[in-house]
Amino acid sequence: MSLKIYNVLTRKKELFVPLTPGKVNIYVCGPTVYDDSHIGHGKTYVNYDVIVRYLRYSGYDVLYVRNITDVGHMLDTGEDRVLKKARQLSAGPMQIVEAYMHEYLTDMDALGVRRPDISPRASGHIPEQIEMIQTLINNGHAYEVDGSVYFDVSSFADYGKLSGRRVEELEEGTREAVREEKRHPLDFALWKKAQPEHILHWVSPWSEGFPGWHIECSAMANKYLGSTLDIHGGGIDNIFPHNECEIAQSEAAHGETFARHWLLTGSLTLDGVKMSKSLGNTLTIKDALKQWRAEAIRTFILTSHYSNPIDFSAEAVEAAAKGWQRLWGAVTLVREQFRHAPAGDLSSEAALMLDNAKAAFIEKMDDDFNAPAAIAVLQDLTRQVNALINEQGQQNKGTLAAIDQLYRELGGEVLGIIPDQAETRTNLERENGLVRLLVNLRAEARAHKDWAASDKIRDQLKELGVVLEDRADGTIWKFE
Repeated sequence: MSLKIYNVLTRKKELFVPLTPGKVNIYVCGPTVYDDSHIGHGKTYVNYDVIVRYLRYSGYDVLYVRNITDVGHMLDTGEDRVLKKARQLSAGPMQIVEAYMHEYLTDMDALGVRRPDISPRASGHIPEQIEMIQTLINNGHAYEVDGSVYFDVSSFADYGKLSGRRVEELEEGTREAVREEKRHPLDFALWKKAQPEHILHWVSPWSEGFPGWHIECSAMANKYLGSTLDIHGGGIDNIFPHNECEIAQSEAAHGETFARHWLLTGSLTLDGVKMSKSLGNTLTIKDALKQWRAEAIRTFILTSHYSNPIDFSAEAVEAAAKGWQRLWGAVTLVREQFRHAPAGDLSSEAALMLDNAKAAFIEKMDDDFNAPAAIAVLQDLTRQVNALINEQGQQNKGTLAAIDQLYRELGGEVLGIIPDQAETRTNLERENGLVRLLVNLRAEARAHKDWAASDKIRDQLKELGVVLEDRADGTIWKFE
């Protein structure tokens, strides 16, 4: 099965065919760095991390660009987000940007999100934005008024094609006060003349000012990936107006399709409520990582399809953590046994099991990067691995190495939820040792006919996802 993806632009699932065979260029809208990253950022960028990982695993040469917005992202009040934060902290705007950009990258690293090939910053690409704005003016798609420049929405017939909104409906529903200088209520700013109090500004042909939010992505995407992208990604919350405006200004400037495939991630709520600082219900990535392992958080995120909304709650993450522990338990069992296993080649039974699992995993991921279904494949493989080892006894090194390698490929390289053993050997030995200790204590209780203590140990281990099976030759354990 070849890769098929749901294209938000066409509203259907399509066979993915990149513009250049074997190569994929992808642009994802990055964060505005003015505060700590929250778990919603985690959802978005873990999703794209897995998408990029799988494209590379499938053999594509991927050029991945994810920007940093450090100027021009305005609040509804018309105030720049970075400048507002700088004023609150009595700091320079670039101090704010550098501090929170560093924290954002640190948070992404902690979640196992691999860094993009290029991370351009809006403030570092002012010349490219000015050049693109001038092209739009020359092409009759933009106009200047008193030092500010606006895109003329009426000049672009396809405005609204991504979000499915009609211009007439948008006019009726607009909540924004129409500036007298704008020709049309939906016209959006490409360049804004800076007021005296606005300290982030640059010289342009029209005024000393600053770029609008939308123009930055179009200019940077064009600079690094060309006029047509294979994939454009971002959060569904930005489909309008940000993504819609990107399309309009890019296609008006270059006369070509801006992005052939649009993949947008679903939103995240916290205990059923949209995160909002005014409600006091935001959860930063740092705080989440104090409570749960990064692999557990990634597993939680990946149990929902990237395009679907997801509700973050302690109960949901704990459930995902138990599911991850079952996978990790099988991996640790395999790796521990390998250290003492006899030499030998991969058995035909295990080879068939692994081939079937890999084929099923690829089939699921080829269906619009269906990570939840791919995790289910790994969970099924885990049940088979536990049965193979616990029911048939010690396996040879060839079989165990092949099992471990598949977990590393699918769970590690693609999904990013299976750590490398070398990084966690001490924890592995400690966790397995503790389980063995409890199993031995239960055996002693049984020998003394202390059934209450025996049952208590068994039940508490079961709550942790460890299942005991009593046999004539002793007790074996495995993760559910």
